[in-house]
Amino acid sequence: MNHQERAVQLFSQGCNCAQAVFVAFCDLTGLPERQAMRLSSSFGGGLGRMREVCGALSGGAMVLGWLYGYETPGDDASKKEHYARVQSLATAFRQKHGSILCRELLGNPDSSPNPTPRTEGFYHSRPCAGFVADVAGLVEDYIREHPERKE
Repeated sequence: MNHQERAVQLFSQGCNCAQAVFVAFCDLTGLPERQAMRLSSSFGGGLGRMREVCGALSGGAMVLGWLYGYETPGDDASKKEHYARVQSLATAFRQKHGSILCRELLGNPDSSPNPTPRTEGFYHSRPCAGFVADVAGLVEDYIREHPERKE
């Protein structure tokens, strides 16, 4: 199973969009799934269901940060390189879907903290599984093209 398939599987099992993408890459981040679930749990629904930046995209940025991010304060060259990496991911997503904002992608859905019940209709009416797959695929492509990850 590739990372795209794993991300969609996780989403269909009830993970939020950020969790689905981030946890799908645990084989590469080395994080235990339980910790990855908790770490990414706040980013679903566009950050705590406030419908801001798409959670799938946030999950992808978290993977890139874990594998390629900078860690030295004041290292502006590494910071610039990493921000360019994340902006490239966001640009590719925006080009395909027209926005990176959850509220625009989903047509201004409810932003209360109440989770949407995961019914059969939910999975058929929401494009989120596709967003999860697309982001996981973009991250997978980046990793394939840039094998020099941080340890």
